[in-house]
Amino acid sequence: MSSSFLPSTSFATQRRTSQKLGNPKSAGPLDPCITPAPNPRPIFQFLAFGLIIFLALLQLLPATHFRDPFDPFRNWAPLHSNPSSPLREFRDARNGDGGGDDGMVHVVSWMDCLDLRALAVLANSTLSSSSHPDLVFFHFFIPGGNEDKVSFYKLKVLFPHSNLEIHGQEQVKEIMRTVFSGGQYAEPSYEEIVPFIIPTVHNFLRKFIYVSANVIMKARVEELIGVDLNNYAIATAEDCSRRLKNYVNLDVLDAIQRSASKAWVSETPYAKDFCLPDFSVLVINARKLEKDFVEIVLWWSKALNLRERTNKKNVAVALALYNSYLKLSSSWLVKDFSSSQVNNSMIIHYDGPKTSCKESINGTASEYSHGNVWTRYLPSTSDRILGS
Repeated sequence: MSSSFLPSTSFATQRRTSQKLGNPKSAGPLDPCITPAPNPRPIFQFLAFGLIIFLALLQLLPATHFRDPFDPFRNWAPLHSNPSSPLREFRDARNGDGGGDDGMVHVVSWMDCLDLRALAVLANSTLSSSSHPDLVFFHFFIPGGNEDKVSFYKLKVLFPHSNLEIHGQEQVKEIMRTVFSGGQYAEPSYEEIVPFIIPTVHNFLRKFIYVSANVIMKARVEELIGVDLNNYAIATAEDCSRRLKNYVNLDVLDAIQRSASKAWVSETPYAKDFCLPDFSVLVINARKLEKDFVEIVLWWSKALNLRERTNKKNVAVALALYNSYLKLSSSWLVKDFSSSQVNNSMIIHYDGPKTSCKESINGTASEYSHGNVWTRYLPSTSDRILGS
């Protein structure tokens, strides 16, 4: 009997021990040192709720700044309608009316005779003055065109990170020869007429800036591409040192205005003090440009019987543009380097040691005097790369 009693006693002891371990409530009351958390004061609850409401209402206010998605540095910029803001100009250039469909700012230039030094000064002055030089794309029309690989590589060595292309001139010149094949009337210089022919040959140039190869750009080129042309196809500055009355017989012009029934002839008399447009810097929207612009120039040459150029200026081009362009600020008028306003000018004539090849169809040429402004924009390695 003693042998059967011992196991039952051991089993009861183990069961009581396991019940104590498995039931923590039987361990006794909580530690009296632990106190419950205090209730927050009502004033703090009210302030916290008010702060949340205030932050929620802030989300309803209009935005004042933004990060331009096309800015490579993703800087914050004020959200306003100032057309001179470079970020806004480049953003507008990527949307619809401003610039090419690729979002680049296309700068086009034509050179009758190749001068790489002048092109280097134009490129470097434009890039160094721009806020976003990586978005500037040069299109240089030179005599050798695509076949002149040496000139292209020289410019790329000088400006390895620039966007530039070399184009030929033959297609543009062929159009000129076709229109003025008779040789009876004064032909405009290439610089006066090629800006309006180039987009008909190169359709990818939707909106671009034409800049003479013989200028130094001291302003931000994006300020031009951001100009709102409205319904105009062209924007340019006016040169009031050249007026219409100095280039045409006003009596003949009035007779043409009264009798001719052409869409490009003004319905009102022409102003004798009309300032002629400057063709050194143009903003062109090719989609709104007259397709037969060259034929209009020829018509005016015939109507005015212009058989020779007057003071190296073809008034037929100016009359073809009469009241058909947006007037840019006079600050965009190209100044001579000897002008007293040269330090405050946004763009000046190239003053390097070269013979100008502003050769018209009849082969005239002129020579610039020498200055020293161009030396500020010529890289130090240019002589070794381009040749002295």
